[in-house]
Amino acid sequence: MNNETTRTGGLNRAKPYQLVLFPLNNGATNVYFVLILSYVAQFGSSVLHLGIFASLMVTVMRVCDAITDPIIGAMMDRTSTPIGKFRPFMILGSAVMAVSVIALYVLLPFIPETMMPMRYVGFVVVYFIWVLGYTFQTSVTRAGQTVLTNDPNQRPMFTIFNTVGSLLGMGIMQFLIPLVKSNFDVRDAAGNVVVSGYADPALYRIIAPIGIVISVLLTILAIIGIAEKDRPEFYGLGGTQESVKISEYWEIIKANKPMQRLMIAGGGCKLALAIATNTTVLLALYGIVMGNYNSLYLPMMVLGYVCAVPFFLLSMRTSQKKGQRASLIRYVSVALICYVGVLVLLLAHQHGNSDLTLSFPFNGGGAINLYTVLFIIFFGVGYGAYYATADMPIPMVADCSDYETYRSGKYIPGIMGTLFSLVDKLVSSLAQTLVAVIFLIFAGLAELPTDSTPYSGGIKVAVIVMFCIIPMLAWVATLVAMKGYSLTGERMKEIQAVNAVRKDAISKGTSVEEAMKTWTTMDQVPDEFRD
Repeated sequence: MNNETTRTGGLNRAKPYQLVLFPLNNGATNVYFVLILSYVAQFGSSVLHLGIFASLMVTVMRVCDAITDPIIGAMMDRTSTPIGKFRPFMILGSAVMAVSVIALYVLLPFIPETMMPMRYVGFVVVYFIWVLGYTFQTSVTRAGQTVLTNDPNQRPMFTIFNTVGSLLGMGIMQFLIPLVKSNFDVRDAAGNVVVSGYADPALYRIIAPIGIVISVLLTILAIIGIAEKDRPEFYGLGGTQESVKISEYWEIIKANKPMQRLMIAGGGCKLALAIATNTTVLLALYGIVMGNYNSLYLPMMVLGYVCAVPFFLLSMRTSQKKGQRASLIRYVSVALICYVGVLVLLLAHQHGNSDLTLSFPFNGGGAINLYTVLFIIFFGVGYGAYYATADMPIPMVADCSDYETYRSGKYIPGIMGTLFSLVDKLVSSLAQTLVAVIFLIFAGLAELPTDSTPYSGGIKVAVIVMFCIIPMLAWVATLVAMKGYSLTGERMKEIQAVNAVRKDAISKGTSVEEAMKTWTTMDQVPDEFRD
């Protein structure tokens, strides 16, 4: 490949197809985010009859996932194979997840109830193996951006294509699973669900292979997207493999102030997304509180995605002009303001009152009322603004990684990405346990509710806490963290220019130490390395 097609003015730029395809890696793993993290607690409770143990294990395994992240990140930084640094982890991760999901959803239910200890052990072991595969592949999404492009005008585009990839993975599964589930619901003569389809093991034997196929296809496309860039000449200042000890992680975090703030913002964003879009929370909101899951869930999900489209474009333009920090602050603020309206509407809701509940005129719903119109406006704009920025911390990790190269001379994208995801996962690991605990505290439910669970005031309170209050608090934390985030658009242009001239000098024989001392600010950078 002619490197002139990807480097201009000292910048490494991606080709259009690379920008489109590589983010599909996130879509591939988000298939499992829905298939496992959204449904495994329901599966463990309703099919394997493990009770709240399943929800607790989701949290425990998420913590294990976070702990293994830096170890796998260090492995990635030391890896050099004929097919690159990143592709081996994508292939291995995809294979491990596929096998473990089949074992979890297809094989475990065949263990008889007379052998319950085997169910507990099998659930833990298979789930842990899946976690390892998930970490292998998700780590690449953050780390691989550093070789894809370092152009401050291109990196914001990664957010859009990353979200498109996420929609292809997460969106398809969120749309498909409820449709398949409705075929397994057991209803009484009046059409009310008496046994939820989520309690039928046959449902999971259908959705698991579908999810695997979608994820594998997206992984293959993502591998094609990064193939030309997964080479030593695109690694840091000179393609050398850095050896960083576990003991050095804390020093890196202490010195890299932008990463500290991004960890808080990313953790807050992920917690808000994980809880507000949790399957059980949405089932309780639309099926129990509002009274008609089948008529409300899909329209509201589609509404959120449709409203996100204009915000994707707006956030990209803001990021290109003012930097990703400015974009994240602006649109998370919009989401926070709009969710105040959503909170007021949920507080005003009255079960059984057709004027103060959501209503759509199909699948057994009623006529659209003023309450529904207001909910559509506040939820649509708020969710659209938030969803457009939910994955923005991912390309910002690449900025922090490039800053680390600028600061210390180390190219350690694996560690930087997994240090971020460590906090991200530790925080988001609280999601499923919080869901179970909040339903227990406010509604007295020892098991997760299904659409056959009767309405109660406690369930309504639990839904308000999880659907509104927790995300709003997470957004406040994000805004506070971003207030002091120093990697603005202008600052990143300076960092990329300095890194580029250092890399050029090192390729001509200058030592890394000398290059680090010689070029530190933009005024020292020759014109040909300025974009």
